[in-house]
Amino acid sequence: MKDSKTVLLGAGHQLSYLNSGMINRHGLIAGATGTGKTVTLQVLAEQFSRLGAPVFVADIKGDLSGIAAAGKPHPKITERAVKMGLEPITFSANPVIFWDVYGEQGHPLRLTISELGPVVLARLLGLNELQEDILQIVFQIADDQGLLLLDLKDLDALLRHIDEDTNQYQSDYGRISRQSLGAIMRTVTAFKREGAEQLFGEPAISLDDLLIQSESGAGMIHVLAADRLYREGPQVYAALLLWLLSELFEQMPEVGDPETPKFVLFFDEAHLLFDDVPKPLVDKIEQVVRLIRSKGVGVYFVTQNPLDLPETVLGQLGNRIQHALRAFTPRDQKAVRAAAQTFRSNAAVDVETVITTMGVGEALVSTLDVKGMPTPVDQVLLRPPVSRIGPLTSEERSAIILRSRYRGRFDQPIDRESAFEHLKARRDAAERAEVQAEQESERATARQKTTERPEPRSRRQSPMEAFVTSAARAIGSQLGRQLLRSLLGSLKR
Repeated sequence: MKDSKTVLLGAGHQLSYLNSGMINRHGLIAGATGTGKTVTLQVLAEQFSRLGAPVFVADIKGDLSGIAAAGKPHPKITERAVKMGLEPITFSANPVIFWDVYGEQGHPLRLTISELGPVVLARLLGLNELQEDILQIVFQIADDQGLLLLDLKDLDALLRHIDEDTNQYQSDYGRISRQSLGAIMRTVTAFKREGAEQLFGEPAISLDDLLIQSESGAGMIHVLAADRLYREGPQVYAALLLWLLSELFEQMPEVGDPETPKFVLFFDEAHLLFDDVPKPLVDKIEQVVRLIRSKGVGVYFVTQNPLDLPETVLGQLGNRIQHALRAFTPRDQKAVRAAAQTFRSNAAVDVETVITTMGVGEALVSTLDVKGMPTPVDQVLLRPPVSRIGPLTSEERSAIILRSRYRGRFDQPIDRESAFEHLKARRDAAERAEVQAEQESERATARQKTTERPEPRSRRQSPMEAFVTSAARAIGSQLGRQLLRSLLGSLKR
């Protein structure tokens, strides 16, 4: 072996290495289903970890969890090691932390709306350009008013608040289309119905939680259980890794080309990042991928077909591991030709022929040498991993989660005071003030009516009125008694 700063990939016409100082120049792992991409990913992840680099990888198929357990001797593994001229393999486990958006197969992985940001959120919600501009204004209003956007109910409350008082904000932030605002609100409501609320909230994961090493100095391998996420929320999965890519770009310091990477991100099913994406966002991703390498971050895209990636992104991937491709359709044949043309030629390898005939665990490999130049392509039999090939049992996974340094830290959600509570308090205060104003208005109206009412006439009689009234009563009384007596007298006769 050359030295401790190389990663052994396998053996072809000679041993194939990846220089540790070139890991941050990114890479591509491509090939048809069943050709061994997941095991290749596992081999790279565990060796990057041994260099001290933290790694983040999504377990799309549910069979990558075995990276946390030691492998076992197997005749096929022994045969491959002998064929490659390797020393007997020492099997060992890797330091792993399991994550799961749903909290079922790992620590709950949550983000806040504020951390996700308007660009990634717009991608996640499938907004058009105008709607994204409105969302940018919504985030600006939240920042200016000190409103924390932690989860979807915060975002929903702020959208409704702005919708109810659009005119107030248009003078400061420009025209806010209520039609676009309504479309965003409907999208958020539909997004909540799809169960996306579980991705947002606190305690939220931060980049510092990922940039860690084990006690032995190995980089921690963060495995995201993504089988259910990929099946039920592929856009959430894509947005999650896009957020991580953005965080790494914004927060990691410039380090140039370090001897070993500071962090490595594997993006499995990479086509999801570019499906139905507007060109400005593709350009932004290409820019991030190009510049992030100077921060010591390596990004490895895993996909079935190299044509799944835009040419501008594909051109940034210096290390290539190409498993077998099928050539049944014209598109497949085009992909074979495109893949063949991306390699530095080697007279000993007929790329277009070999690429369709390789077996499982074989790949065409070209990496960057110490000067950053691509090596000639070689047909390589890839080395086996030292960890287990295949998934852990549920009991093994649970035991690792219980021993995790993050046990109890992320497991219980926290709902602190944020935009939803602040806006609700404002609305309640406004309603109370409105009720008080109405009551005060009613009281003022009542007082005014009382003031304007005419004084009632006095019941006190003048002396003349009293004499006449008294005389009338006396005459009436005397005549009444006389009439009564005459009637009684006539009855007695």
